[in-house]
Amino acid sequence: MGFILVGSRAARMDQNPIPVTVLTGFLGSGKTTLLNRILTEQHGRKLAVIENEFGEVGVDNQLVIQSDEELFEMNNGCICCSVRGDLIRVLGRLLKRKDRLDGILIETTGLANPAPVAQTFFTDDEMRRSFRLDAIVTVVDAKHVSTHLDQNDESVKQLAFADVILLNKVDLVSPKELESLTERIRGINAVAKIHPCRDCAVSLDKVLDIGGFKLERATELDPKFLEPEYPFEWAGAYPLPAGTHEMVIGHAEGADHDHSHEDGHDHGHEHHHHHGNTDELDVVVLEVPSLDEPAIASAREVAVRVFSDWERRMTEGETIVAGPTLNRLLLKDGNGAFKVDVVKPGTFLVFEGCGEDPLHIHAGGQLVKPVWQADFHAAHEHNEDVTSVGIQQPGELDGKKLNDWISELLRTKGNDIYRMKGVLSVKGAVKRLVFQGIHMLFDAKFDREWGADPRVNTLVFIGKNLNRAELTAAFKACLVA
Repeated sequence: MGFILVGSRAARMDQNPIPVTVLTGFLGSGKTTLLNRILTEQHGRKLAVIENEFGEVGVDNQLVIQSDEELFEMNNGCICCSVRGDLIRVLGRLLKRKDRLDGILIETTGLANPAPVAQTFFTDDEMRRSFRLDAIVTVVDAKHVSTHLDQNDESVKQLAFADVILLNKVDLVSPKELESLTERIRGINAVAKIHPCRDCAVSLDKVLDIGGFKLERATELDPKFLEPEYPFEWAGAYPLPAGTHEMVIGHAEGADHDHSHEDGHDHGHEHHHHHGNTDELDVVVLEVPSLDEPAIASAREVAVRVFSDWERRMTEGETIVAGPTLNRLLLKDGNGAFKVDVVKPGTFLVFEGCGEDPLHIHAGGQLVKPVWQADFHAAHEHNEDVTSVGIQQPGELDGKKLNDWISELLRTKGNDIYRMKGVLSVKGAVKRLVFQGIHMLFDAKFDREWGADPRVNTLVFIGKNLNRAELTAAFKACLVA
């Protein structure tokens, strides 16, 4: 995730909430094209653009035209949960600027349901006071959207929640196809404004500060809209004496804590909300002064931010850190035992990341049961069939070998490749080769000179049935020996 500041308009002194536009659209729809249009047009607004992308290596920040910027990436993250804390942190930093912003545009990953991003501006008190969700703008690839609507539920949600739909790349379809597609979109969302366009060439007053978002419509589409989603699915409070204790994940002899939730919550561990290795479990342990609602709410918000931070990877037998630290427990077949050091007696809230492995704490050889516990809404799922393969490799490429490889790849695997993009170093060229592909459509062109930047090839593939080893080996075969 990163943000880019654009515009030079004089600061305004009013304290009205800053309008926020959420930009979404399936992979390859043209969101980066729209961002570059906003960055280059003389619109007279001082804006902040916040980016989030799906992929193992960062490419989008190299494809966006650069201006005065400060970038900090969060790749392979879900902006609706593990990155949500980071989003709140970025917005908090923007509020501390001395000059007033005229608006903020948030670009979500092409695989994201926009609803959880929108929730941030209604479920967090500071965000609700300081910002106004203006509109959800969805960019649609007219050539390929029908395929994605047939196969991917997230693309349907992106259309359903949209206040404005940019029906992009209309030059790639016939008038009859365009009419049929518009009718299908109207069947999903009958109230959004639809703007057919090419290269996202629309007037920005149709996208920015339009007052399009209506909370009542969002709650009609999703009755749980105002129930925030969290990067953890369970928390329990444990009274612990001073000393070294044991946290057991998975099988534990004599343990009868099964997250049955005597406080009335039903915890069936059916969320399947992993964003990484299923043999990893994220845990945050926070001491709380009491178990009243203000103390729990404060700890919960701290945990949201911690879950978006860098993790401390831990193998079996190591000591979990109590405090604002993300402990990533490395398990074997869902099992593991770790230490917890407690300096002085107290009550500790343990936030358990999304998974299916029960958690138990032992003190003095005795099982300690939680005196308070709760489930958190983490019920959304992502298409686990969609993965990314990222490659970063220094060196120069043989232009002919590269062209032959890409041509064969698109011919044989094009249907499975939702998106491919990258910045490449070609032997004999002083400029960067920027390429982007969607299914079997491919475009490559030289842009700016490398200059003092290291000539490192960066590319990412997003799609189904991707073979990492094959892609990496084939790419390396294109390098000049």
